[in-house]
Amino acid sequence: MSDTDTRPVITLDKSRAPIRMNRRQILQGLAAGSVVAFTGCAYNPSLGRDQLMLVSEGQMASLSAQAWSDLKKKQKISRDPKYNNRLRNVGRKIVGAANMQNQQWEYVAFESKQKNAFVLPGGKVGFYTGMMDFVDNDAQLAAIMGHEVGHVRARHGAERYSQGLASQVGMTAAQVAVSAGDVAYGGPLVAALGLGLQFGVLLPYSRRHELEADSLGLTYMAKAGYNPHQSVALWEKMDKAGGSRPPEFMSTHPDPRTRIAALRTQIQQMGY
Repeated sequence: MSDTDTRPVITLDKSRAPIRMNRRQILQGLAAGSVVAFTGCAYNPSLGRDQLMLVSEGQMASLSAQAWSDLKKKQKISRDPKYNNRLRNVGRKIVGAANMQNQQWEYVAFESKQKNAFVLPGGKVGFYTGMMDFVDNDAQLAAIMGHEVGHVRARHGAERYSQGLASQVGMTAAQVAVSAGDVAYGGPLVAALGLGLQFGVLLPYSRRHELEADSLGLTYMAKAGYNPHQSVALWEKMDKAGGSRPPEFMSTHPDPRTRIAALRTQIQQMGY
């Protein structure tokens, strides 16, 4: 492979000069996971780190609003005040602790045995009744709510969207480089780079997002007056209820024992 060959142009930010990389630099960069983060970074004070951001909060809120509207049409909404009042009461306390009262929050309990919950950018909160029945108390519900609100505060959805977009750009650049004709076993190499991005960049970032949301959620629930030790009790219960799991390096979520250890460390640092 010659470094003097014509170099593909990569640019994600139209306000900046294009970045020119030869094929060897592209392939080496993809293998190291660096090509997907060359522009569009923004500092997030809630996390204390830079994030790759190629989409605005307004764009994410617009996407979320459409998904939320579709979901409410497809999923059965519970009208039971036992669920809805509880969800709103806990949610408002966590939102206040996160200092995010300026959004138009909407809380919906979906009638399903699923143990699931989510908060979308723009203040859309969905909890399945199966999850609300699963937790032992409001403090455990607050741990889940804090975790989901933490994802929004951390802009994890926008970051993951941006990573996926940048990864597609990087893989396209690799395919262009390989198709130039001087890379042996080009097809398998591009496929291997795809696995490298998945297991070396995207999944670890996803697990990092979960741990960051755990940490923010723990802070919010404690600030809202809930016992932070119940976050550990929740994940111990989740661990016992869970079935078989893939190895952590192949999973989007950390192992529950990893989460429990991190939460215990933070609780101790908080002085509880």
